[in-house]
Amino acid sequence: MRIFVAVFPPSDVRQALFHAARDLPASKDFRLIGPEKLHLTLKFLDNVAEDDLRRVTRALGPLRERHEPFEVSTSHFGAFPSERRARILWAGVEEGSESLGAVAQTVEDLLEPAGFGREERPYVPHLTLGRTRGRQAKLEDANVSPPALRFTVSGVELVESAPGAGGVTYSVLETFSF
Repeated sequence: MRIFVAVFPPSDVRQALFHAARDLPASKDFRLIGPEKLHLTLKFLDNVAEDDLRRVTRALGPLRERHEPFEVSTSHFGAFPSERRARILWAGVEEGSESLGAVAQTVEDLLEPAGFGREERPYVPHLTLGRTRGRQAKLEDANVSPPALRFTVSGVELVESAPGAGGVTYSVLETFSF
């Protein structure tokens, strides 16, 4: 099972981000992710055996007591690795980025003793909106900004990513409410 830990914004936020990304002049160069799949990844665990899933959920249990709900606001569009050589289109996070970083750090701290290696790159909270259709794209001179969106993060979810005939399907396995 391909597993990750994430925060899913409310449906109206995901819809608004999807529509704003679709209005970007460069959107034709990207394969946009459907609004139902837009999320903030905190940690990607990759393949986890079904027998090990209980160990993961037990390890993440203390999340419920270690954090309080907090507000998040979206910021600008960006691209990895850069706007001139874009491969991944994303929407950034302004307010709440430090709190998301703290939750991501807690996830790392809880999962390391359970046998999951720490992420080496620094955590950069973002919502992936699309990937290029092959070649690199340019996101420079994007005149469209995502709408100013706010939402409350009141927990995280353990999610399975399963490939299928219609693309990848996400299934929430466990919710860890704050």
